[in-house]
Amino acid sequence: MFKNQQIAKDVYYVGVNDRQKHKFENMLPLPYGVSYNSYLIVDKKTALVDTVDISLGDIFISKIQSQLEGKTLDYLIINHMEPDHSGSMSLLRKYYPEMKIVGNSKTLSMVEGFYGVEENTLEIKDGETLSLGTHKLHFHFTPMVHWPETMMTYDETEKILFSGDAFGCFGTLDGTVLDTELNVDRYWDEMIRYYANIVGKYGSAVQKALKKLTPLDINIICSTHGPVWKEYIAEVVDMYDQLSRYRTQEGVVIVYGSMYGNTELMAETVAQGLAEGGIKNIIIHNVSKSDASDIIRDIFKYRGLIIGSPTYCNELYPEVESLLRKIEIRGVKNHVFGCFGSYTWASAAVKRLTTFVETMKWVSADVTVDEKQGLKTENYNSCLELGRQVAVLAKKTIEEIEHCV
Repeated sequence: MFKNQQIAKDVYYVGVNDRQKHKFENMLPLPYGVSYNSYLIVDKKTALVDTVDISLGDIFISKIQSQLEGKTLDYLIINHMEPDHSGSMSLLRKYYPEMKIVGNSKTLSMVEGFYGVEENTLEIKDGETLSLGTHKLHFHFTPMVHWPETMMTYDETEKILFSGDAFGCFGTLDGTVLDTELNVDRYWDEMIRYYANIVGKYGSAVQKALKKLTPLDINIICSTHGPVWKEYIAEVVDMYDQLSRYRTQEGVVIVYGSMYGNTELMAETVAQGLAEGGIKNIIIHNVSKSDASDIIRDIFKYRGLIIGSPTYCNELYPEVESLLRKIEIRGVKNHVFGCFGSYTWASAAVKRLTTFVETMKWVSADVTVDEKQGLKTENYNSCLELGRQVAVLAKKTIEEIEHCV
């Protein structure tokens, strides 16, 4: 029934699109949906690389059966154990009971832990190979990109890197899967959002993986989410390199919480100061409206971050406090910072924001603005000056910022 798209000789795409799920991992909005990518190699021996979310398991099985045309499935290679990639494993086993599950020791421990499967497994070690006939597969362990068992599989014959979640992004694949046949414009920001929110904490592990993969001659990257990369491999790898080294663009993100508009007016004034300082990329997020995943994406993109908050119950505005925790968890580096706040009878927000930047070890503006009740002329001018100061800092190179820390 299904005509699966051919990626290379003997290699077929058997993944699926999910346009029903509202939030990835019940946290991250999916305005463009998401794909779960799986790849089938039909050689003397047959091998499937990763599965898909169980919610689409029936379509997945039909696509595999259509391609195998009665042949058996010899191997299931698991690059990553998250359930959106391993979830159809037990279903697959019902159709192909003799199929060997291939993974490293940590993978196979998780296979047992998640699905109770212990039989017909093949443990492989870093650097080992598996021959399917014409196709020779090499296994490269890439732990903590972004789980401890993650690995990548390299098809030496067709020079394909099956990269697991690395180089992936949100967004369904509409009508085709190859980047040469897609308008890829919408995927770039979704790749940054994906990286920042899911992989972002593990920059050092990504750097190790990139160095490990450098000797490979790669013609195609087959990730578990998003397009199959062929034309834009250099751009995709460079993006991961830049993001994992926290190499940001010149620009400033302003994030604020506001109940009655006073802190919002301060944010607008700070933005004016940034523009006067020559910053063109100014992104303003209201934490009560913008999703945190979009804010985190922009923080990973741009060098400057200015946060404003009213004092709320002698603490930060709750959504601002939640955002700070998300930033801290990801260990974001190489940023410049400014902060401002407002209060009615007792000040606490600016003190918490000052503690936050000390924890992050970022370069901070000298000016902070803390306004009691409505914005007055003196602090209006201070907000302008805060924007100007952060503009100067945001124009520094990463090397200059690192030297200042």
